[in-house]
Amino acid sequence: MKKTVLNFFVLALVLIANTSGFAQKLITKTGNIKFQASMPSYEEVAAENKSVSAVLEQSTGDFAALVLIKGFRFKVALMEEHFNENYMESEKFSKATLKGKIEDFDISKITNTPKNFTLKGDLTIHGKTKPVTVIVKISKAANGVNAVGSFEAKPEDFDIEIPSLVRKKIADKIKINYNFLLTK
Repeated sequence: MKKTVLNFFVLALVLIANTSGFAQKLITKTGNIKFQASMPSYEEVAAENKSVSAVLEQSTGDFAALVLIKGFRFKVALMEEHFNENYMESEKFSKATLKGKIEDFDISKITNTPKNFTLKGDLTIHGKTKPVTVIVKISKAANGVNAVGSFEAKPEDFDIEIPSLVRKKIADKIKINYNFLLTK
């Protein structure tokens, strides 16, 4: 009986996923975010996360991305440990999100040539949410679109404390680069 119910549930999900409502969403679970917080003459402070989830609703331009903080990888393991324990407190604040809307988004006008769009939304890091405006370069890709760009964020805007001992080794503005291949 349980197996029949499970099979029915799986079949229902497949049918729902193939309806036009779900077909409007482009997604990824392998998006890429890199950040750079280095200062000249000091050790590189940079990390990358290759497991970022994102979704774009084609019909409305609604966009959302989620990154697990512990997924960032540094060249130096000790730096990664300090990042998670001392700065980002990733046990308490396990994820960061960006939710918003891409203005004037029209999937039918997307070509192989990247076109700039403005995304207005809310960025949540370390449990603190701030409004942001981000430029997104979107181009056509196989079965979807590629969305790339960069923006800056200040640690203090998100209540991330940088100890005075290392303050001069970390940039005041963190440069964040993202690359999402969103497909059906």
